[in-house]
Amino acid sequence: MTRVYLDHAATTPLRPEAAEAMRRGFDLWANPSSPHAEGRAARAALEDARARVKAALGWQGEVIFTSGASEAAALALGQAKAGERLVSAVEHDAVLKAATGATVLPVRPDGALDLAVLERELAAADEPLVAVQSINSETGNRQDLAEIGSAVRGAGGLLLADCAQSAGKFPLPDADMIVISAHKFGGPVGIGALLVKDFAMLHPVGGQERGYRRGTESLPAVLGLAAALEAGGDPYLDHEVLAPLEGFAAEVRALRGEWLSDRLSNPTPYIRAIAMPRLSGSAQLMRFDMAGIAVSQGSACSSGSLRTSHVLEAMALDAETASRTIRVSFGWNTLRAEVERFCDAWIAMARDAAERAA
Repeated sequence: MTRVYLDHAATTPLRPEAAEAMRRGFDLWANPSSPHAEGRAARAALEDARARVKAALGWQGEVIFTSGASEAAALALGQAKAGERLVSAVEHDAVLKAATGATVLPVRPDGALDLAVLERELAAADEPLVAVQSINSETGNRQDLAEIGSAVRGAGGLLLADCAQSAGKFPLPDADMIVISAHKFGGPVGIGALLVKDFAMLHPVGGQERGYRRGTESLPAVLGLAAALEAGGDPYLDHEVLAPLEGFAAEVRALRGEWLSDRLSNPTPYIRAIAMPRLSGSAQLMRFDMAGIAVSQGSACSSGSLRTSHVLEAMALDAETASRTIRVSFGWNTLRAEVERFCDAWIAMARDAAERAA
């Protein structure tokens, strides 16, 4: 039986356009920082890709290529010319670890940042840097970055938006710095970027990327990132592919499961969190895998741990429901038939669990 992959929030398959661009990039094997002809050819390709990334994203500022979103976030949080760091409680683990010692901003039960607390903390902070994700990787909730950015700018601060789950799928928000990750939209693993409105917002660290990042650039990966962005459509995924989810959500509710999107302030289509009654998330994952369907139990970076998801905990979701929650996420090559197969499998599994408990 053909397997169904529905864990695109963790990583999405490489687009063929990106793979072809990378193959061409391997022919440009020289170091882009070298002054000889081979190095200059590599540098020209690198800068051309940088311009293409900016054009594809509609970004007017600077682009610093990194090894991924984690490095980009650490670079921004570590080198920004700002005062106190403030981060939301539902940020990715990589952001929370890079912001050790930062003020953690709570979210409401619907996943939205508590703006009243944000405004209070901004009033007490001097030139703050506020890090808020665009779309949560576990629930799919989208933050109101326009309103958050307005509050941050009003306080004389900088806004860092983690757009790992939204770049290449939705327009970029108006932020001072933005984190992107290629393997979330069909590019290769191991490449991302920090977008910054002005280099003057960062302390230089020496080395490559105009002196704002150390390490030789991975030209094949950069070319793959650019090609993946250019290959994306609008919408990222045809609405008809996800149409079965509407009826499925009703079935989940009827079976006394929880469609967590019902709780969210602004749910987005490509990530869904679902709690099944009577069956733990880990048991569900094993059964789905045996049925040839790949899903997950939250962020791939922490799904192997036994602790409750810090995201669901911050949203005040009770631990028992959180333990029965899985994540299903969709990508550029997801097919409607795959979505239907997942829905049918979930319903059959939930009904079987109910019969066994009767």
